[in-house]
Amino acid sequence: MMLGSIEAGGTKFVCAVGNDDYRTQEMTSFPTTTPAETLAQCVAFFAKFDDLKAIAISSFGPIELRKNSPKYGYITNTPKPGWADTNFVGYIQEHLNNVPVYWTTDVNGSAYGEYVMSTLANEKLDSLVYYTIGTGVGAGIVIDGHFVGETGHPEMGHVSVKRHPDDLDFAGICPFHGDCLEGLVAGPTFDARLNKPGREVPLDDPTWDIMAYYIAQAAMQTTLTLRPGKIVFGGGVVSEAFLEKIRDQFKTLMNDYVQVGDLKRYLVMPALKSNGSATFGDYALALKEYQE
Repeated sequence: MMLGSIEAGGTKFVCAVGNDDYRTQEMTSFPTTTPAETLAQCVAFFAKFDDLKAIAISSFGPIELRKNSPKYGYITNTPKPGWADTNFVGYIQEHLNNVPVYWTTDVNGSAYGEYVMSTLANEKLDSLVYYTIGTGVGAGIVIDGHFVGETGHPEMGHVSVKRHPDDLDFAGICPFHGDCLEGLVAGPTFDARLNKPGREVPLDDPTWDIMAYYIAQAAMQTTLTLRPGKIVFGGGVVSEAFLEKIRDQFKTLMNDYVQVGDLKRYLVMPALKSNGSATFGDYALALKEYQE
């Protein structure tokens, strides 16, 4: 049985096919250009596989997830030039013989991949939250194998956080909210603060401590609201050394109010390396769509 995955990012698309053991058989990637060109490349890749049973798409957004909406399957009011109001699912189904499609956010795909991997590793988790911190910030929540979000997907990158006293002059970069979480910790904030990318900023620069303070607040909010089994941090901004700063800030902010166990097991990096969480999760979601 062949299952498909489309990891649709604002910078690039990754298309893959795998079997029902979630093992990739073939994969390709290409830049995200116009909808017409990019989606045509997706179709050309999958058209080679006669026995494709289902595809899961985990896409940048915002997207419409409500199946009772006339815009279900659309990328909606995204700031990505040219992509607003794109009928993603409709295009794929029209050009691939109405193959079953599971449709969700990019970060939900990663969250589900980490959840399934935790299950396969016998971690016995009932819930998991996955944050991606890269060009933007988002999060997905899985509880008992189901995503949280009825009227839409979570937008946890746009929560408010308390400002760090050494960062009060930075306005933030979010075009909607200025200094929301995304506006303060997404990758482009390094350029906005320091005029250079994060990869050129040494870890002893105080900017990293300021950002850890904000992310630790988000982890604390998530902990106190949802009490998940663990919180996973992925995305290009996060490294194990930076995550250790986040753990330290989290411990200070939480002040032993609730117990979450070993922070190295609670606040973690993805178990699936090389950004493989979304593809793995997509295979599982495609299988779920096919079986239903």
